[in-house]
Amino acid sequence: MAKSQLFDSVFEPNHGQATPVAPGIVRLTCENQGPFTFKGTNSYIVGKDSLAVIDPGPVDAVHLNYLLQAIGDRPVSHIFITHTHADHSPLAAVLKQHTEAKIVGAAPHHAARALHLDEVNALDAAADRDYAPDQVLGDQDTVDGDGWSIQAVSTPGHTANHLAFSLSGTDTLFSGDHVMAWSTTIVAPPDGSMSAYMASLDKMLAREDALYLPGHGGEISHIAPFLRGLKAHRKMRERAVVERLKKGDRTIPQMVKGIYRDTDARLHGAAGLSVFAHLEDLIAQGRASCEGPPSLTADYFAL
Repeated sequence: MAKSQLFDSVFEPNHGQATPVAPGIVRLTCENQGPFTFKGTNSYIVGKDSLAVIDPGPVDAVHLNYLLQAIGDRPVSHIFITHTHADHSPLAAVLKQHTEAKIVGAAPHHAARALHLDEVNALDAAADRDYAPDQVLGDQDTVDGDGWSIQAVSTPGHTANHLAFSLSGTDTLFSGDHVMAWSTTIVAPPDGSMSAYMASLDKMLAREDALYLPGHGGEISHIAPFLRGLKAHRKMRERAVVERLKKGDRTIPQMVKGIYRDTDARLHGAAGLSVFAHLEDLIAQGRASCEGPPSLTADYFAL
């Protein structure tokens, strides 16, 4: 969403081509590009003889055909899902019909908190409500395949059920939408939580991964500096929200207009959700308040 020198938008998706990105891993990028999906959703195929697929993507017959071509006659034992947004998980059910693989990973979609009275979930349409996993993975749960082993890393924030996946015996992590090179991650209550997102960044910083393969865009190899930059970027946005409150802005649209002056207007809705996430976090920290429960339409005040 927001851009700075931290982010790298140079990425060749090679739509329709199985692109090697690390030993035993190929990427196929779906042609569902857009302002929130960048060049499209990245699906990953792991293994040589018996395979795993990570985030097959949206229901898309062309992308399914490319995945099946890349798989060939090799068996697929597991389909891993990082989270249940409609650009990541829906194709899992169709791919399962073709491969008889188990769907494992994220829990069914749920909000990070209960909805307030009369609150509408702005991202509800993005949720895959039909997702039905064969096995829900918790933090550090491991699935062993033929020649590979994948461990779940719980990383809530973008969604409450978000997981990253570590390929055991390597320094590679499939980071889903939690960390991406091309842009900040949308964190939008009640689906997501800014406090959970920041805690997940700290958790990632404590790890020793050397390569991130994200859900959109290119890989990340400078892990620690990038994560520290993401934290600094979020803190900068937090300070900007506080400054707008101190200058008298009361509503989220007022704050978005002041903070995101140079951002594509098509992304102002997403920017408003990010400001909302920061405001919820600031209220939890005792640094802001609002009339009634926090919402996209509430009036906010600095403390």
